[in-house]
Amino acid sequence: QVQLVESGGGLVQPGGSLRLSCAASGFTFSKYAMGWSRQAPGKEREFVAAISTIGVFKYYADSVKGRFTISRDNAKNTVSLQMDSLKPDDTAVYYCAADSQVGRLRDGRLADYWGQGTQVTVSS
Repeated sequence: QVQLVESGGGLVQPGGSLRLSCAASGFTFSKYAMGWSRQAPGKEREFVAAISTIGVFKYYADSVKGRFTISRDNAKNTVSLQMDSLKPDDTAVYYCAADSQVGRLRDGRLADYWGQGTQVTVSS
């Protein structure tokens, strides 16, 4: 049974930081690209970041470039998203995603597997 379980969301003030983690099980983690998408109320799910199978290639949405960093640990079957300099516009439910093709993850709405999501709220 495939599972992607996110953790690390919460409430943070503008300019603050959060680190999201996603624990994967039920599939061969090292053979899948991993990514993060987010969905704010009333908006479509959008791409945030993606990382290739062994972490050589990383991709970011323009809106988070320079502030967010994606990483993975294939020994622990985890992917993380370090989010710095957070803004109120970053408020959303963040979803962990896995796909055999990193290009699909860059769409933001396509993935073989999804997590249940974790809420991130940036507010003073």
